[in-house]
Amino acid sequence: MTLGIAMFFAAGTRFPSLTKNKMKTGRLSCNATLPCILLYLLAGMPSALARVTPPTRDPQAPGFVAATQLPDGAIPPANADGNFIIGPTHNRAPEMTTNNPAGTVYRFTMSSEDSRIYPGIAREPNTYGTVDPTDPAKMVVTTSHPAHYTRHVAVYVPPHYVPGTAATFIVEADGPDPALFAALDNLISQHRVPAMIAISIGNGSGDGQGSERGLEYDTMSGLYAEFVEQEVLPLVEKRCQVRLTKDPDGRATMGFSSGGACALIMAWYHPDLYHRVLTFSGTYVNQQWPANPKTPHGAWEFHERLIPNSPAQPLRIWLEVGDRDLLNPNALRDNMHDWVVANENMAKVLAAKGYHYQFVFARNAGHTDRAVKLQTLPEALEWLWHDYQPAR
Repeated sequence: MTLGIAMFFAAGTRFPSLTKNKMKTGRLSCNATLPCILLYLLAGMPSALARVTPPTRDPQAPGFVAATQLPDGAIPPANADGNFIIGPTHNRAPEMTTNNPAGTVYRFTMSSEDSRIYPGIAREPNTYGTVDPTDPAKMVVTTSHPAHYTRHVAVYVPPHYVPGTAATFIVEADGPDPALFAALDNLISQHRVPAMIAISIGNGSGDGQGSERGLEYDTMSGLYAEFVEQEVLPLVEKRCQVRLTKDPDGRATMGFSSGGACALIMAWYHPDLYHRVLTFSGTYVNQQWPANPKTPHGAWEFHERLIPNSPAQPLRIWLEVGDRDLLNPNALRDNMHDWVVANENMAKVLAAKGYHYQFVFARNAGHTDRAVKLQTLPEALEWLWHDYQPAR
């Protein structure tokens, strides 16, 4: 540890000021000094060795958005915009109890060999990127190469779907996800959301810079939405014998972590295709690779520049973060790798631009926390579709 501390200071990394009870930087507040120090020390180590517990953040800390503190166990109303704090008890919502969907679930695979847009890449096992010596916010990856993948897709078709009807639908990253199908089964039967098809798409494997998943989900462009539109949805219509609506107000995206960033990226770059976005622990941080000079800070650009400096898009956005969500788990020392701060900033800029959004800060919750998902997903879906009026 002594050697590590010496190397840390010798590298010239700016160390936050310490107080008696907490460590602060311009962007974060930690209530545990030692975990924060460890995060900084281990940030440059391979991810497999850097799994330390993130510090617990206080949602009422200075600089965070003003939010309504709900009673423990309660969730926000499905018709209210704004910021809410839940927890620390996360009981499974009653709508999540169905394990055998009444709707029909179709499954199929897609091969990289058949994709024009994503022919496949992978990073060599046990290799990691390094920081560009000319730009501390840029990751250099030299061990990524072409590679084959097989993608799994699951499609939920609700009961009583009428063949030939243009169906409302939601596209989910990192599928397949039976929990989504269970929630929709109950919500549709209770007429709390429109009868919709759910298309839960597996990623192309790997994680982070240099991987297929990272390329698909963290790239700031319309490419993944175009891949779904051109290569996935036609297969869904053909194999499941359904017709999908072209109305962007009847289309939603959903994801967790980088899949959450992807959900917003799809709608941001293609509001002609999607108007509704649902994200848990969205990776609104600097994780894009390869680098793009138009968005040099990756998805951090959403709250840093894109949303504040652009006309409001016709988007409705639900987002969540946990108090123990991720903090700087890689080698970049760029102050753009705090998931809590990133999502807090998202809430700020969405409010300032007048978006319809609901932000949930979950106490006693980690990154893409399963208990939080099972507690909040039904309400999130209901809020997401609250104002929906089918096209006539």
